[in-house]
Amino acid sequence: MIQVRDLVKHYGEVRAVDGVSFHCPDGHITGLLGPNGAGKTTTLRMICGLIRPMQGTVIVDGHEVGQNPAAVRRALGVQTDSSGTYPRLTPREHFKYFGGFYGLSGSELDARVQAVIDMLGMGEFADRRTQGFSRGQRQKVILGRALVHDPKNVIMDEPTSGLDVMAVRETRDVIRMLRDRGHCVLFTTHYMDEAARLCDRVAIIIRGRIAAVGSPAELMEMTGCSSLEDAFVALAGGAQGLLVSEYANADGNVNGGRNAGGRAR
Repeated sequence: MIQVRDLVKHYGEVRAVDGVSFHCPDGHITGLLGPNGAGKTTTLRMICGLIRPMQGTVIVDGHEVGQNPAAVRRALGVQTDSSGTYPRLTPREHFKYFGGFYGLSGSELDARVQAVIDMLGMGEFADRRTQGFSRGQRQKVILGRALVHDPKNVIMDEPTSGLDVMAVRETRDVIRMLRDRGHCVLFTTHYMDEAARLCDRVAIIIRGRIAAVGSPAELMEMTGCSSLEDAFVALAGGAQGLLVSEYANADGNVNGGRNAGGRAR
């Protein structure tokens, strides 16, 4: 499981993450929801050990990221929202290349690569170069790279963003399959209907702080709302509160503006 305890990360006066705590159990899908600039991506990067928190800690399967980051990374599979693949490599070659980073080799590596290809239904294009792949096909390659070492914990950053209807459905089926196999799944999304369908637990982050944690049904009951989207808006302080969260830090480089990793969050 993933345990996040009192994470803090400030950039000057910008409080990107300001005391965030939640946990993600095995065999559950946990959604981290928040408007742009709320601190989702900064939190994920601290979980992965890519950013050092000013305060707090992350524990993944008993390993603390600050003390044993290599063990944490081995226990994690991370699918980013990037669509980048090596255009001259096939999916199979991608998976072998990334599997080698985790110490896999020989027949063990071959077996894991084939298992990922079968899991994601990539047999028809597993040995084609990725140049010219659709976005949905590239997303499968990126997800497969994250799963090749069979991690117990999987982090997915907006996994269905920009996909067509069929690719969205396939991705959601994979997320459910990972949950049903006992994996701990943490993902971010801006689609409230997706979170309501998939998530066993939801952590809502607003302006760097956790506003609420619970199942979609619990959050709707807590706010007296009939949908997760309405509950999310209510917990964020209404429509005006969301606008403040998205634009209050527009002059910053991390929380509300474009950060070094890509588009605004």
